[in-house]
Amino acid sequence: MTAEEKENKKSISAAEYIRTTFHSSDRLAVLVRNRSRGETIQRITTSARIVEPAFQEWMHFKNEKESCDIYVGMNALKPDARTRTKEDIHTIRHLYLDIDHDGPAALAKIQQSNLVPLPNYTVNTSPDKFQVVWRVENVSPEQAEVLQRAMARKFGGDPAATDSTRVLRLPGFLNRKYDTEFQVQAEKHTERVYHLQDFRLRTEPIESDFRPRHHSQTPDSSEPRTLSQSEHDWAYAKRALTRGDDPEEIIRRIADYRADEKHNPEYYARHTVEKARAALNSKRRDVQSQPEASGHSAPVRE
Repeated sequence: MTAEEKENKKSISAAEYIRTTFHSSDRLAVLVRNRSRGETIQRITTSARIVEPAFQEWMHFKNEKESCDIYVGMNALKPDARTRTKEDIHTIRHLYLDIDHDGPAALAKIQQSNLVPLPNYTVNTSPDKFQVVWRVENVSPEQAEVLQRAMARKFGGDPAATDSTRVLRLPGFLNRKYDTEFQVQAEKHTERVYHLQDFRLRTEPIESDFRPRHHSQTPDSSEPRTLSQSEHDWAYAKRALTRGDDPEEIIRRIADYRADEKHNPEYYARHTVEKARAALNSKRRDVQSQPEASGHSAPVRE
């Protein structure tokens, strides 16, 4: 192992990670979540402010004394942004994958692939779970999300973690999600900044799994009715349950996706999945109770 490789493998602090992956003027969202109390704090400030000792001490206090999890938005927000929505994104700084299953195998697949370049960082968030990060420039939010969905399909990443507003865990803090604490650590592989042409996956502009697949029509108008966000989540939960996803995993995805929008995102997510499951069970009972004619079940009206 070379001296450079040994240097890259050392434990990287949160301040160093922020300092080397963002511009000092970038405005970022820091998310502090207390799962036991169902509370989430979001602070939006500059990268330069986040690496200051006072801000670092506040995050460590929240993490170590109040059992909070610490996350940071991976893309820079507009100068006047007060929230973390797609409309607030100013500059795409990173592409990323959230790998929750078969982590070592997925990492090996990425490292051996000629479709993506060497990641800048691999962040070990819990045993066999990783976040893979590439620094990029001159990439639009739309291009970033299309490419991230393609990488998630190719390498087994979480399809719900491909939006440009995503927050990822900060290295140097404890993962307090599970009964056993885990120190989040980042391994640095390169300082290169990549461009779209460095990623050679086939990309298709498919819709996000959390977006509605169809718009319902109102009786008096040919214009599609805009679905509420809760309806989007409910529809996603039904699709995920239908294809056999683990209900607890669906709850986690929805809770993570709505973390900064709900006072108690885990309660909201569980309630949404329970409603979706009840609707699917009711539909199955209706199908089973349909009368048969000529040996064929009666058609089910959607």
